[in-house]
Amino acid sequence: MFLKNLSLTNYRNYKSLSLSFDGPIQLFIGNNAQGKTNVLESIYVLALAKSHRTPRDKELIAWEADYAAIRSDVLRRYGSVRLELQLTAKGKRAKINGMEQQKLSAYVGALNVVMFAPEDLSIVKGAPAQRRRFIDMEIGQVSPTYLYYLSNYNKVLQQRNQLLKDLAMKKSHSLEMLAIWNTQLADLAVKLLKKRFEFIRKLETWAREIHTGITDGRETLSLHYENSSPVTEELAAEQAVDVMLAAYEEVRDREIMRGSTLIGPHRDDFSLKVNGMDVQTYGSQGQQRTSALSIKLAEIELIKEEVGEYPVLLLDDVLSELDEHRQTLLLETIQDRVQTFVSTTGVEGLKHQVLQQASRFYVKEGSISGER
Repeated sequence: MFLKNLSLTNYRNYKSLSLSFDGPIQLFIGNNAQGKTNVLESIYVLALAKSHRTPRDKELIAWEADYAAIRSDVLRRYGSVRLELQLTAKGKRAKINGMEQQKLSAYVGALNVVMFAPEDLSIVKGAPAQRRRFIDMEIGQVSPTYLYYLSNYNKVLQQRNQLLKDLAMKKSHSLEMLAIWNTQLADLAVKLLKKRFEFIRKLETWAREIHTGITDGRETLSLHYENSSPVTEELAAEQAVDVMLAAYEEVRDREIMRGSTLIGPHRDDFSLKVNGMDVQTYGSQGQQRTSALSIKLAEIELIKEEVGEYPVLLLDDVLSELDEHRQTLLLETIQDRVQTFVSTTGVEGLKHQVLQQASRFYVKEGSISGER
């Protein structure tokens, strides 16, 4: 997977920008708050139709502009694909080779990316919501049906929560309607859980091997899905739905009292353990960083396994956060295999030979120059 070019219109601090890429590594160099991260973010948004930095699309549109647009020609193993994404106050319009996609779930996956930024340490030490978002975004890249199920799950969840609130406030007494929502939600929950179980299992396989290599065999990394419901990976789909329905019945009174759905994928989490010890609670900063790096490198390999080609890698000001050993491992892993976009405030501490051969773009106040 290779971005041949990138065009931005009214995107954050870029009124108009057009870049071409020919090498495997692109370095964007400049002081903070000049627009380096905006370039990498735009590639992420082009791939996933949402930002990793903000849930509000209007923040991506330049001041006083009506829309923002991102375009790129992406070289895939089956040929070149033209991607276009337009953001407006009314929503998004996504095109593949000039054809508008009616659903974003049909668009996401045309370009696969892995983002690694300092805040990605939150995968290890952040709140459960951040890890759920990580799972949803990564599975969604390789499984459009997962995004479809997730969207429907959230819609049904919202309706069910509203009914629970109404029951709590005696505005409704319709337990029959609750049973209908239970059936719909259980079916969608099981579909999501099956995908999540599979994803965590595959991610762990790659991450464990990578982590063992980084630590010279001293540490073993394991991932554990923390399920709020009794559904297990071994259950067949029909059995799992029955188990979920029974679980809803068991917590019904508590859910009505709280006016909220207490079990399901929206409440789940996953944990990381090194040598059996929870990294989030007991791991050193070095172990947390190594675990995060292992997860990110595992993502790259997992996407390659799923779609048959490597994703584009976005390293947003992260190399300075890694020591020389981890820097070297990361760069040697991607060398000549993964097109990589790197943002940095300077190249003094980046001595690896891979970076010496990179194309360089100098960023200042929303202007980019010095390409070579």
